[in-house]
Amino acid sequence: MPSPFELVSASIIVFLCISLVSALFANRQSILVKLSSALSAAACLVAASGGFLSVLAGSTEAMVLPIGLPDMPFYMRLDPLAGFFVSIVGLLGFFVSVYSIGYLKGFLGRRSVTPLLVFYNIFMAGMLLVLVSDDAYFFMIAWELMAVSSFFLVFFEDEKVQNRRAAFIYILIAHIGAVLILLSFGIMAGFAAGFESFNGYTFSAMRSANMPAVWASIAFLLAFAGFAAKAGVIPLHVWLPEAHPAAPSNVSALMSGVMLKTAIYGIIRVGFDMMGTPQWWWGGLVLVLGLFSAVLGILYALMQSDIKKLLAYSSVENIGIILIAVGLSMMFAYLKLNTLAALAMVAAFYHMLNHAVFKGLLFMGAGAILHATHERSMEALGGLIGKMKWTAPLFLAGCLSASALPPFNGFVSEWLIFQSFLLTPALPGRLINLLIPLGAAALALTAALGARGFVKVFGITFLGKWRGRQGALVTEVDWPMRAGMLMAALSCLLLGIFPNLVIGWLDAVPASVVGGGIGETAKASGWLWLTPVAAERASYSAPLVFFWMVLVVGALYLIFRARGGTVRRAPAWDCGFEKMTSRMQYTATSMSMPTRRIFGFAFSIKEAVTVIGRGGSAIFPEKFLYRLKVRDHIWNFGYKPVSVASFWLARKVGRLQHGRIQIYLLYSFITLVVLLVFA
Repeated sequence: MPSPFELVSASIIVFLCISLVSALFANRQSILVKLSSALSAAACLVAASGGFLSVLAGSTEAMVLPIGLPDMPFYMRLDPLAGFFVSIVGLLGFFVSVYSIGYLKGFLGRRSVTPLLVFYNIFMAGMLLVLVSDDAYFFMIAWELMAVSSFFLVFFEDEKVQNRRAAFIYILIAHIGAVLILLSFGIMAGFAAGFESFNGYTFSAMRSANMPAVWASIAFLLAFAGFAAKAGVIPLHVWLPEAHPAAPSNVSALMSGVMLKTAIYGIIRVGFDMMGTPQWWWGGLVLVLGLFSAVLGILYALMQSDIKKLLAYSSVENIGIILIAVGLSMMFAYLKLNTLAALAMVAAFYHMLNHAVFKGLLFMGAGAILHATHERSMEALGGLIGKMKWTAPLFLAGCLSASALPPFNGFVSEWLIFQSFLLTPALPGRLINLLIPLGAAALALTAALGARGFVKVFGITFLGKWRGRQGALVTEVDWPMRAGMLMAALSCLLLGIFPNLVIGWLDAVPASVVGGGIGETAKASGWLWLTPVAAERASYSAPLVFFWMVLVVGALYLIFRARGGTVRRAPAWDCGFEKMTSRMQYTATSMSMPTRRIFGFAFSIKEAVTVIGRGGSAIFPEKFLYRLKVRDHIWNFGYKPVSVASFWLARKVGRLQHGRIQIYLLYSFITLVVLLVFA
């Protein structure tokens, strides 16, 4: 039987081969879509199997590839930490690849899908290579492969100005982050083998480096900033709500579901594995930025009327939740509270798995809506539950999971994070003791706002009356798209009902990171009960919750059926109007108005109401135009001034480009003289 490392390596090779075949046979578009997507799904299953077995065995495998620069071969390594991330990349990749068989048909006849298929498979290979790289040289090549391929995927529909802008912002932030990561690796490699030698470029050498505390902190801060840029952590999040909506929906699912997690992998790999025991204030910094990202991310999400942009901001929120757990684990590890460190780390890994599945499901659902209606704005949707009878309940499952409601998976991981806060004993230091209750309160606020956000997106999109034009043309998507969403929805339910099985499998990962786990404690009360630390402190039985929910709902259904009476239908109160129309419903904008009023300090808001003419009726004597623009302060006060200054400088420098060769030669002469003088 092949080893886990061999399975993952084989999947990477298959992805690269699919990419090559897609480029060579670009003229057979219809067959290519089915064949490429099916092979990608198979490769994803192989990768997921390799990652799953690696975590299950708790083993580590390594390999050296004799390629690269002289005396600098590529090092590869698959340990439980990398295996976990490989498994979620493969799992979501399988769902999305099946979904893509139907989704990509929407592009046939309109544009060539060859670039999408080529870069999709390179993107998958790049993510896996990032996870199995074991030296700085190979890691940066894989990181760039992942970034550049995803740039071309965001750029796919390049006829749209907003897509070109989104792709440019994304690649700019990605490369700023890459430079910071490279600087961090440079510091660690320098202390590992001396700054005059290249022998310290391997991660194993960096693990053995004896760095002074100051330089270790500088290296961690550089790495954290670089990975935070890729993860979309506030204030480095501005690319994410631009790029994810611009990309095709199958790509958005992967970028949000798993690409962001490669950055979390980098933070954990550097902060725990390569640096040894983290400093407590590293964890405090990660925790605080996680709290800001979680709260502000969901507030920004609530303001959106574009479904994909709302989901993108929701990913900022969930990355913040994951970082809250990672930050707690860092602080507990420093204080030698190994059980709590393991609990927080398990919660982080569980939420990464859960977010990958439910956010992938939601982006696939958004793609199904876009495929059927050609609309992303909730203001032009409504009433889809009657037209898309498969997509609606599957999207609802994703909304319930993202809202952290039982019996779905999002509840379990957020409950574990709350337990990490609530089970914390008195800690040394006033600042740490202040962060814990504030963090728990902020997480509770985030959960409540998140539920409100997903009530909005499902209610406005699927309930009520159709708001757009040509509603009769809306039909359900085809079976491959439904199959991809159905598998993701079932995974959301199963991950929520059987958490003990998941934690038992996961236990090797925190054991390899913080030196302990909670697997034995979690199942101490039997498979029915999840017990993080001790039964007398806290426990949760997901199977029993699911059983009682099914029992109560089933009993109520049977009781109403047994009564046998006819169901009376009557019109809802319509405020005295003769006929209800779609214009009388709540809109996405009006539903978010209370939140906008309460948390207005978090946004840059511009509102204007203009009278544009006569309404033609006594009830509405005038027509009004309402304009609303909501931007986050970070863009207006952080990035926009830099953008304006850059354009101003570019215009000034542009005056030097006048097309006269004599002046260009003079520039060269002056430059040469200056270099000779200062040399």
